[in-house]
Amino acid sequence: MTTLSDKTVDFDAELASAREFLYLNGLDIQRILNEIDPLALIKEVFRLHATGKTILPEEAYLGWKNTNDEAVRSLNMPAYVGGEFHASGTKIINSNPANGLRGLPRASGLTLLFDPETTRVRCLMEGARISALRTAAVSVMCIQELKKRTLRSVAVIGSGVIGEAHATLAMKRVSGLERLLLFDTNATAVRALATKLTASIDGGIVLESTESARDAVRNSDAIITATNVTEGYIPYDWLVPGTVVINVSLDDLRPDVMMKADLLFVDDWPLVRSDSRRLLGRMWREGAIAGPREAVADSRVRRVDGEIGDIVLGVHPGRSTEEEIVVVNPFGLAIEDVAFAAKVYAIAKERGIGLQLPV
Repeated sequence: MTTLSDKTVDFDAELASAREFLYLNGLDIQRILNEIDPLALIKEVFRLHATGKTILPEEAYLGWKNTNDEAVRSLNMPAYVGGEFHASGTKIINSNPANGLRGLPRASGLTLLFDPETTRVRCLMEGARISALRTAAVSVMCIQELKKRTLRSVAVIGSGVIGEAHATLAMKRVSGLERLLLFDTNATAVRALATKLTASIDGGIVLESTESARDAVRNSDAIITATNVTEGYIPYDWLVPGTVVINVSLDDLRPDVMMKADLLFVDDWPLVRSDSRRLLGRMWREGAIAGPREAVADSRVRRVDGEIGDIVLGVHPGRSTEEEIVVVNPFGLAIEDVAFAAKVYAIAKERGIGLQLPV
């Protein structure tokens, strides 16, 4: 036992701990996530982010063509979250849009948590379930914060893993929801999702499949895009007054939606701006869009109204009338994954869930 700067250090215990890490598989993760309030957790993450208690470097993007000439990619997304989490880690998420043809999820990944003192990896966990839930939590939280006084219908466009996560959470947490509309260009995927959701419908929610994306958009108070498209197909004139659009997959909206929407929010402007592949990043490079705090000399340039954290803190009041069309463009932040992972890890340690593996 040695004392350094009035802190007692048990080197034997630390050495033993450094020789192993905890592994949590997908079933472990899902078991624990069922106990967590995702909306409360994600709201706290955005509060911390808006008050400077997070560190969010740019993600590392690796894209290449596989042997089938398919465009694939890998992202490495490190982050630190302070406050009650005091956690650092990284998410590695890989994706091939063609995986659906193989009967596989489009994306898969792992999340690593680091020891806050030694920086050693202390937990390795399956990342897709956390990624799907945190994405849906951001969307549903924004809908709750920015919705019209009465929100009766939500459309989810895209019936993959992310679409399912959004539909499931919306049915549970969007107060007053009466209709859930589904659309996907893959009719088989829509039927499979509808069958799965029907078993969990509660409170008299009506589940409907639409014939087109336009039908889904025109008949909904809130729209969530969860696709893998790379070219926009939703124009401004599809949107009805009062609609909230959560542009999860980032490229579903045409530029005129971004320019004409009454309110436009992002989760982190520097991250959105730095990405040259997605719509808002491209529009910024073209000089059509400016950040919420960037100087604008040309009245034709559309300024982003704020970040999600501004809404959480009350810095931006959000919707001022029921007729405003609101767009949220959530890029997806690694601080969300790290915060969820930290909560999952704490519960796993307390309950003895998971497998200790040697380094």
